Amino acid sequence: MDYRRTVAVFGPVHRRDMHSTVAVRTVRRNSISRASGDLLCIAHATLRMQIHHAMPTKLSPSFATEQLRRPLVATDIVVFAIRDGALSVVLIRRAMPPFAGKWALPGGFVLPEETVDRAAQRELREETDVQIAEGYLEQLYTFGNVHRDPRGRVISVAYLALIPGEAAVPRGGSDAAEAQWWPMERLPPLAFDHAQIIAYAVTRLRYKLEYTNVLYAALPNRFSLTELQEAYEAVLGKSLDKRNFRKKIVALGFVQPTTQYRKPEQGRPAQLWRFTKRTPVSVKTFVTKAG
Repeated sequence: MDYRRTVAVFGPVHRRDMHSTVAVRTVRRNSISRASGDLLCIAHATLRMQIHHAMPTKLSPSFATEQLRRPLVATDIVVFAIRDGALSVVLIRRAMPPFAGKWALPGGFVLPEETVDRAAQRELREETDVQIAEGYLEQLYTFGNVHRDPRGRVISVAYLALIPGEAAVPRGGSDAAEAQWWPMERLPPLAFDHAQIIAYAVTRLRYKLEYTNVLYAALPNRFSLTELQEAYEAVLGKSLDKRNFRKKIVALGFVQPTTQYRKPEQGRPAQLWRFTKRTPVSVKTFVTKAG
């Protein structure tokens, strides 16, 4: 029986012309010679070299739009802190299209040679000069709506961070014209789907208060129980009963009193407390339900 098949070879297949276009050859199954096999090997090796050299050192928006048709991977970072008694988030004002001039989360494309975790911290450092060394960082969620980015198919791996806010001063850099803290109660209109990402991050953070000591990342080494309660209230967006809060928080066991006191301008000195561990710890008893 005369068998035939079509062998599609992507890339150069002729020794004399290493830059020829795609060639499609029809060959007999029982007559593929060793020379033909050699040509296939050369074609595949050349294709790998072309892909390697075609990748830029940094994925620019124009490259993503004009040449690369497969999905791109990006990262967006939601950095929270408690400032002036309010939960706040770091935003950048975009200097480049799309959405030039609009506020957005810091973030960008993941480079071929780096992990997503490193990309998140690099983009945050480049665009805001903020670092997470003293704070808390976790991978939040993957946002993959097909039309979330007008440049093309971009999948974003979002991160949630919590840091001491008073010492962190964002400064715009790279393709961020400006960077600053924004209170959650008065966020500006945001680019892309970043309002959705921030809302998801707030919900995650509120639920984490139920079973972890995550607020260690937002508070100094020494704090009063009043300051701790105010931090909980800032994240939860509601007031808590002082007596019940103190009873529950002490029973959980992840804070302990120190011998230090802080003297206020008026009233009695407040005893200072500390977290038993300044690393993430899960507890069994809920402090409060996130509403």
